[in-house]
Amino acid sequence: MIRASRLWIWAVLLTVALSGCASVPEADDRVAFDNAALTDAAVEGAQPDFDFSDERDPFEDFNRALWDFNRNKLDPYILLPVANTYEKVPSVLRKGIYNLTDNLKEPVNFINNLLQLKMGDAATNVGRFFMNTTMGFLGFFDVASSVGIHEQKESFGETLSVYGVPQGPYIMLPGAGPTVLIDRGGDLADSFFWPSLIYGWQFSVVKYALRGLEQRIELKQLEPMLENSLDEYSFVREAYFSYWLDKVHDGNAPTDDMWDDPWDDEWQDGWNDEENYNPSAAVQFNLQSWQRIKQESVAPH
Repeated sequence: MIRASRLWIWAVLLTVALSGCASVPEADDRVAFDNAALTDAAVEGAQPDFDFSDERDPFEDFNRALWDFNRNKLDPYILLPVANTYEKVPSVLRKGIYNLTDNLKEPVNFINNLLQLKMGDAATNVGRFFMNTTMGFLGFFDVASSVGIHEQKESFGETLSVYGVPQGPYIMLPGAGPTVLIDRGGDLADSFFWPSLIYGWQFSVVKYALRGLEQRIELKQLEPMLENSLDEYSFVREAYFSYWLDKVHDGNAPTDDMWDDPWDDEWQDGWNDEENYNPSAAVQFNLQSWQRIKQESVAPH
């Protein structure tokens, strides 16, 4: 009964308030309209439509459509469930399979290191291949790394890039994710090297599928960072280009002067200047900040 009385009182008050609004003079109507317009403008100003375009990504509209398909359809309904199932396989077995696929790439690494005139790295590829193939049961165990002989990976795409071949446009592939033309084209050329020609395309499909699932499992820890980014698509694009340049330049990729110190005060001043705001730069700053935090978090104390 008390609750019904309260509802009746609120109904009366609402009716009176609406009647009062209907009898407001025209001048007050104009003031109310202006205030509403200012409020809408403020909301629009608080949520500006930033331009995340990049000249390296000439097919952005098409790529964004594929990104949405990968992110919202293919990954949650197929890739991630399969990866979660594969994650239940004992980690020792998964690691051994991944090591084996890495060992099969050593001849390709050897050829590309030779083409880049990296004779020391080419010798390392030979040593790793014979050591892991014999003592590591065809590479299931990475014996070479355990004694300090680490991988020196090189692809034909990296070789072409070292010799000045343009990387080509940025492309988003269904299921496979981001790449540039020279990267995937180089992988295709690598598939014609020994021993890929021996075991055929069926084994190659299984090999890449298992490697992809393992990498998808590792990427799960980065999901919060992706979800908190300004623009997921642009963030992934910047992350890929950072990864690609790091591969081509063996971890010593040239950096723009503005990224010498991401915590620089002058850069922070530019951030606060609306005219100088660069969304792509913000994405790269977000990525580099995360990389620095990750390095500091795993550093020995």
